Amino acid sequence: MKETGVKTRVTYTLNHQGKFYIIENVPARMCRETGEEYFSPETVERIHGLIHGGATPVRMVGTHLYSYT
Repeated sequence: MKETGVKTRVTYTLNHQGKFYIIENVPARMCRETGEEYFSPETVERIHGLIHGGATPVRMVGTHLYSYT
């Protein structure tokens, strides 16, 4: 199977159970045509482990929250 896309690193964000998580420098493949990001199974497992495994964040950030309605 031919691999497509460009190897890159991205910032992954997730809203899980009312908490926002930001994970920087995540390895991904990005589709040249659509910009869609694809992650390997190992990367997905690592992200899951960071969020659910009690890893210590490298820093905390604040953000603004707006309601569209």
